[in-house]
Amino acid sequence: MTLPLWALLGVMVVGMTMRAPIGFSMIAAGIAYLAVKGQDMGLAAEQVANGLYNSYVLLAVPLFILAANLMNAGTISERIFDFCRILVGRMRGGLAQVDILVSVVFSGMSGSAIADAAGPGLVTIKQMLRKPGYSPGFAGAVVVSSATIGPIVPPSIPMVIYALVSGTSVGALFLAGVVPGLLMAVVLMIAVHVIATRRNMPRDEPVPLRDYPRLIWRGALPLSLPVVLLTGIYTGAFTPTEAAAVAALHALVLAGAVYRALDWRALYTVLLESTRASAVITVIIAGAFLMSYAFTAEGVPQALAQWVDAMDLSQLQFLLMVSAVFLVLGCFLDVSVMLLVFVPMLLPSAKLLGVDLVHFGVVVVVNMMIGLVTPPFGMLLFVTNALTGIPIRDMIREGWAFLLMLTLLLLALVLFPQIVLWLPQSMGYGLK
Repeated sequence: MTLPLWALLGVMVVGMTMRAPIGFSMIAAGIAYLAVKGQDMGLAAEQVANGLYNSYVLLAVPLFILAANLMNAGTISERIFDFCRILVGRMRGGLAQVDILVSVVFSGMSGSAIADAAGPGLVTIKQMLRKPGYSPGFAGAVVVSSATIGPIVPPSIPMVIYALVSGTSVGALFLAGVVPGLLMAVVLMIAVHVIATRRNMPRDEPVPLRDYPRLIWRGALPLSLPVVLLTGIYTGAFTPTEAAAVAALHALVLAGAVYRALDWRALYTVLLESTRASAVITVIIAGAFLMSYAFTAEGVPQALAQWVDAMDLSQLQFLLMVSAVFLVLGCFLDVSVMLLVFVPMLLPSAKLLGVDLVHFGVVVVVNMMIGLVTPPFGMLLFVTNALTGIPIRDMIREGWAFLLMLTLLLLALVLFPQIVLWLPQSMGYGLK
């Protein structure tokens, strides 16, 4: 490696070691590269400005964040929870099953794993801890595991970012996530059923038949959003980026006007939190543009592609290798860093081997979602611990079964690409 590249990596590692905000560490690393390289410092601002200005798809990120926060601030999470109790509440370990189904529904609205854990997940944990038979560690493990479905079932913030760096169709990625997301729910529900049966966990109290119409009506409007988004994208009524604005407006109308669960003070808080979260992601993306410029200028992606070509890997071997690497990286790094720094370096290799970029994107994002629940630095573990006080070690101890099931599903997605590609191809997307 060249001296400028060593400077970039050195500053990056020092920033992360000092626990500086990851976005600022990336920007500082990019500036250090330019300084050692002897290039004009104004190039940093040029790369950031051009990258952000030319990335229309990025508008979807703050809008999906806003939509998720609006739904969590209103009563939408509780309404979805009550609706799902009708469907799976009577199964053994019913509240855990309800949480997984709620995650699937909420995933079709927010696209964020953290929003899922902080909203519906918090509601479910409170319900489980009121019942005998549910340990805090098990409740937390179910919530963090099911929250990984959020960015797989469309809409998805990580898939929007992947589309930005890969040039892949956002609509195709959204459709490709439907079947894997539903399968994630299935394997997690199987794990819950096995554990609940072995531990003789309680069934939820039956919902009286007379309450069915009321609970179905309460959940009908929130449940309509995923249908509206996918139908609008597929029919061309709006683009995936515009779908984010539709989601935010839908959540605002429901929480504020229909359910009257959002006053002006709460709305101000939601806007402030959404702005803060969007700013954090934007700074990371800005830093990624600088690092991407540095890696490209040094020929790192091309060198990596030549190395892969020299290894004479098949598509399957390449995907298995990438999955193994991301499973390890997910234990230590943030999703945004992996998406914006490591994925662009792997894309030339994927293209060289003829790997379908939609399939590659879904496999990569599922990898990263598993990383969110993998010790020692799984973000969802820390978020749930901060919100509920459940010890991280208890969630890790109870979560290995769910982690194993998600990893086996990831292997199936790698081995059988049609699980991912069947739906977008059947909808007419030319993916090759």
